[in-house]
Amino acid sequence: MDLYDAMSTLRAVRRLRPDPIAQDVVERVLTAATWAPTGGNTQPWRIVALTDQDKKQALQDLYKPHWDAYVPGYVARLGTMPEDAKASSVKALDAGNYLAEHMHEAPLIAVFCFNPKLMAITDSDLDRPSVVGGGSVYPAVQNFLLACRNEGLGCVITTLLCYEEAAVKKLLGMPEDWYTCAHIPIGYPILGGHGSIRRRAVGQMVRYNQW
Repeated sequence: MDLYDAMSTLRAVRRLRPDPIAQDVVERVLTAATWAPTGGNTQPWRIVALTDQDKKQALQDLYKPHWDAYVPGYVARLGTMPEDAKASSVKALDAGNYLAEHMHEAPLIAVFCFNPKLMAITDSDLDRPSVVGGGSVYPAVQNFLLACRNEGLGCVITTLLCYEEAAVKKLLGMPEDWYTCAHIPIGYPILGGHGSIRRRAVGQMVRYNQW
């Protein structure tokens, strides 16, 4: 599909059918991730493509308590939202609850992993949280999401499982010096799937020549 159409309709899709995904489709979306740029072309990331039912259930068991802990704060924020924004936020909450109960049904969960020893993390010594290392990982994540959009697959990036990194590493048999940064369940949408998105206008996000 047209790239701009794909980017402007890439929704977080959390209601996924358990129907299998053809292997050639899986290979295409995984290959798209490998095309992403990385610092020094080192590609310091890997994907564990999870299809084993017991391991997917184990991920859901780790994920759900953190989602349940997140929900009360989300509900509290709903009370202060304008009505036009509240409706879509309630739908997102319902979809998030669905994912927390049904993540194990997704035919594939892509666990993105990274090795900081292979990265030039130029902001690691600054007096703020470091983000530069993500520049060699998250372009691959975005390529993967866009490829899923192109294939008609629902997808959503989740990071709550990073709270359970030690347990996830043990579950997946990851090496000591590799870590997790995103967990993406994919599958064909149950409802409408992707569509129009709500974002701030470019004039609110971009400044020319100075802040």
